[in-house]
Amino acid sequence: MPQINLLGMDRTGLVQFFDGLGEKAFRADQVSKWIHQRGAASFDMMTNLSRDLRARLNVLSVVTTPVVADEQRSADGTRKWLLRLQEGNCIETVFIPEAARGTLCVSSQVGCALNCTFCATARQGYSRNLSSAEIIGQLWVARREMAKSAQQPQLEITNVVLMGMGEPLLNFDQVAVALRLMLDDFAYGLSRRRVTLSTAGIVPGIDRLRVECPVSLALSLHAPNDELRDQLVPLNRKYPIAALMAACRRYVADAPRARVTFEYVMLSGINDSAQHARQLIRLLGDLPAKVNLIPFNGFPGAPYRCSSEQDIERFKDLLYRAGIMTIIRKTRGDDIAAACGQLAGRFVDRTRRSARMQARSSGMIN
Repeated sequence: MPQINLLGMDRTGLVQFFDGLGEKAFRADQVSKWIHQRGAASFDMMTNLSRDLRARLNVLSVVTTPVVADEQRSADGTRKWLLRLQEGNCIETVFIPEAARGTLCVSSQVGCALNCTFCATARQGYSRNLSSAEIIGQLWVARREMAKSAQQPQLEITNVVLMGMGEPLLNFDQVAVALRLMLDDFAYGLSRRRVTLSTAGIVPGIDRLRVECPVSLALSLHAPNDELRDQLVPLNRKYPIAALMAACRRYVADAPRARVTFEYVMLSGINDSAQHARQLIRLLGDLPAKVNLIPFNGFPGAPYRCSSEQDIERFKDLLYRAGIMTIIRKTRGDDIAAACGQLAGRFVDRTRRSARMQARSSGMIN
């Protein structure tokens, strides 16, 4: 019988596991603290467990994490890890340090099942969903790697965003387990406002998240009307903007101080005009919202250019004057391809999307 990876078990799962061993529920809290707070990957380190229990755990279970295959450091302090999974595929995870916080950007899939036209990850295709252990393992590994750094020991992970490779709500069950671990006081103890899930707009998933694990929500909008969003985010044809806005209103209905963050990548001549800004103002209406304007980060073969600084500032001013909290996201880590929309990893594309795009760009197919 294969060993069970305890890294990906939330408290409910661990309690059930230890109950099956005839152990009390408090063992789940002890083991969770060892794994997630003390970074233990060996049961022999868990000295407040009996020798007999440690021996049984060594037979029945493991703590298996992704392996660092490569690390890159940006001039601005951003760190990107290429993490190898057990079957050999690799994903990317990014840490972004700021003055008052440190944000870890976590992946939820190997590649991405969606096909947003401005995203490097989408061009790479898709292989599979990540397990809860592989998702939370990115946080586990990042904390370990940062603890090794004697140069800046004061840096720590204060925020986690599921904005890396993949669409989190297409991997809901595994993502939800990882989210519960992030929030658990016996694991990482983050507050809900410090954990953000970004989605391209899976409406049933947004509703389910509101009920099961209401962390901060970010919606990758990128266009203020269906015609344009159909082109940029093809998922919009299934869940159009009106359905998304209704889901966002439901999400914050019972949380008076909550806001939905709307991500809007700035594409020159595509979605950055004053008319687009006015459409976005009407769309958001009185919804508690914050808008992140994201300068487009290029990648080889990208069909878009970033909007000019002047156009981005003009767009921001129009939203701001309409009373919408708006910020221009500072580009971080673009010198190591770690900026928003640039993550790619290394993996086998089961969809063959990457091969088709390569053939199309070389003129082999229309």
